[in-house]
Amino acid sequence: MNLDHLNKEQREAVQYTEGPLLILAGAGSGKTQTMTHRIAYLIEEGVRPYNILAVTFTNKAAGEMRDRVEKLVGVCPGMWIMTFHAMSLRMLREHPEKVGYTSSFVVYDTVDQKAVLKNIYKERNIDSKDYPFPLIASIISKNKERDWDPEKFREMEMETPATKVYYRVYKDYEAALKKNNAMDFDDLLLNAYHLLRDNPDILQDYRQRFRYIMVDEYQDTNRIQYEIIHLLAMQHRNLCVVGDDDQCIYQWRGADIRNILDFEQDFKGAKVIKLEQNYRSFKNILACANSVIKNNRDRKQKKLWTDKEEGDLVIYNRLDSDKDEAAYVAREIRFLNQLGRSYDDFAVLYRTNAQSRLFEDALKRNMIPYQILSGFSFYERKETKDMISYMRLVVNPRDDIALERIINEPKRGIGPTTLAKYRALAQVNGTSIFECLLDDETLDSFPKKARESLKAMVDVIRECIDERENLRVSDIYDNLLVKTGYLGALEAQNTQEAEGRIENLLDFKSFIYDFEKEKEDAGEEATLDEFLERVSTQSDTDKYDEADGKVTLMTLHSAKGLEFPVVFMPGMEDGLFPSFRSMDSEEGIEEERRLCYVGMTRAREKLILTSAQYRVQYGHGDFARESMFISEIDPKLLDMIGNVYKPSRKSEDRTGLGIGTLDGFAKAPRSPFGGFGDFGEKQPSAYDPLRFAKQQVKKNVSADTFEIGDQVSHGKFGHGIVVDATATTVTVIFDDFGTKKLAIGMAPLKKL
Repeated sequence: MNLDHLNKEQREAVQYTEGPLLILAGAGSGKTQTMTHRIAYLIEEGVRPYNILAVTFTNKAAGEMRDRVEKLVGVCPGMWIMTFHAMSLRMLREHPEKVGYTSSFVVYDTVDQKAVLKNIYKERNIDSKDYPFPLIASIISKNKERDWDPEKFREMEMETPATKVYYRVYKDYEAALKKNNAMDFDDLLLNAYHLLRDNPDILQDYRQRFRYIMVDEYQDTNRIQYEIIHLLAMQHRNLCVVGDDDQCIYQWRGADIRNILDFEQDFKGAKVIKLEQNYRSFKNILACANSVIKNNRDRKQKKLWTDKEEGDLVIYNRLDSDKDEAAYVAREIRFLNQLGRSYDDFAVLYRTNAQSRLFEDALKRNMIPYQILSGFSFYERKETKDMISYMRLVVNPRDDIALERIINEPKRGIGPTTLAKYRALAQVNGTSIFECLLDDETLDSFPKKARESLKAMVDVIRECIDERENLRVSDIYDNLLVKTGYLGALEAQNTQEAEGRIENLLDFKSFIYDFEKEKEDAGEEATLDEFLERVSTQSDTDKYDEADGKVTLMTLHSAKGLEFPVVFMPGMEDGLFPSFRSMDSEEGIEEERRLCYVGMTRAREKLILTSAQYRVQYGHGDFARESMFISEIDPKLLDMIGNVYKPSRKSEDRTGLGIGTLDGFAKAPRSPFGGFGDFGEKQPSAYDPLRFAKQQVKKNVSADTFEIGDQVSHGKFGHGIVVDATATTVTVIFDDFGTKKLAIGMAPLKKL
């Protein structure tokens, strides 16, 4: 392998393969390139891909790493490159019984957690005003991170009226998850740790397999992740961890900076290699970031440098108000866009989600298209969550939380009282609510209208369960969407909001198709279980599309791992950034300073910092003091004028684009929807893609009639000939899959 394009430190890291290794990789220092070349180098040196484990924190990073490795050495079957949660999930799928689960267990996200807690509160008569759901969820999560079950929590914590409530809720919560054959995200890591810790034979199998382990973003690991990696690595000690203590910004959710700071103590004789050459940012941007981060005491000494040009000074503009700040940002983006920059060159990185609204308003007024990465997630929209719950029931009919979400979606006349009655019945019988509904006598106790709609729902879920092996994920989705009445109910509303929800549901099907295509290209089967796992582990960064042609709005935390030509960092005020909470301790200030450093190093060419003298937060306006981080920047690095370009905008072309003079903003910017000026309404078209998509979904679940001898095409099995047909089933001999008996009306079977 030719390593000439790597710098000296990168080559050393790639070729140091035996023994513990700490790679301190500064922002923009070619970390991913170094890691992927190191994996490829191991394979070229004779290490089997099967013996390599590479762990990172996002699906996007894992996918990019695998793609780069395979471009260097070809397809690598058996190699694990995945997130911590995906790794844990795979281990638990292989040995679920060892931690007390069946193989069909599901993963609960934060919305599901809240649903479980709501039921517990109702049963125990707990007021959510006294004990807010986020507080309880955080307490449960922190206890799982330190491996305390409810009994350990009660033993270790001083008994107070509050801790008594926490204990009862935590205990009930764990019982509910176990009953529903479900784990939350913390359980994935905790149960994987217990699996390895408590089963020496299984641990030894994984140790023998994973002789070479690499961990990305090691500074972001929590205690349980640390324990898992140490269990796996202690025998062969071929552990390479990559990270940057200056970018540890997730301590508030469990990341332990001591893991990377103490690595040399944990693994005696570990080699340390520093990647300090930055390939991303101009010199002035790096100098600005270095001048801030050097004020942290608890860090390993290093200093980013670059051989790139000096670049423009970092702009700092203090505006009169938060509204003026948002208007300034939108105005400068529009100006730079007119000078030739694409909208996706820009990112606005703010400390809190609450800041986004004013920027959205300002961008809309300036007709600038944008995307929000840390806002309301696609996977948390109501209609998407509903359909995911339907699909979860196909995988795990014991999932009461999923059933309770959709039992009245669409409306079936099932009120809270009725639902509580059947929840109690299921508890008495030791079954799930769905299993109770399979009993005709139970269904008969409902009023006629509710009974008919419930039976239709139960029937389609049961049919999907029975026919699961014969259906693609998209076929299951179509059947659930149409036959449960969900799509029809939205169409019947005939409102713009309902139409928007239908668009989202059909967009979601596009995501399913992409998943199926990806698995097909890899020669693997696309299963519903794996699709639901993919959905449950999505992150904001995974959804980032760098070629989307839109300005990106996101929190500083969400921006980690990304980069942009032009970065705006608004809200540089004490109390906002750094936050009020962080200002209570030196540790808090240091984490905020690392966050500031991360934000600054996202910028490649231009960095613009802003603050407001007067800001309205949570309905209250007050004067704001300039952030302490501004005073830590060398004044020589700052342009305090505040314009994107210091010279008059009439004069100099500094873009290199040959645009020359631009006098004001006389030219109206182009609308993101194709026209100039006001957006207006969409023009009607003879081809309505939404209507077409709805028709296709309905067509996919309509049943043809078949006769012996008919040639047919199946979405999953391909071409075949009908050899037997009844009113409910059809038997087909397929060219490549042999004989299959299929349910009419469920199977994606078309007569040729």
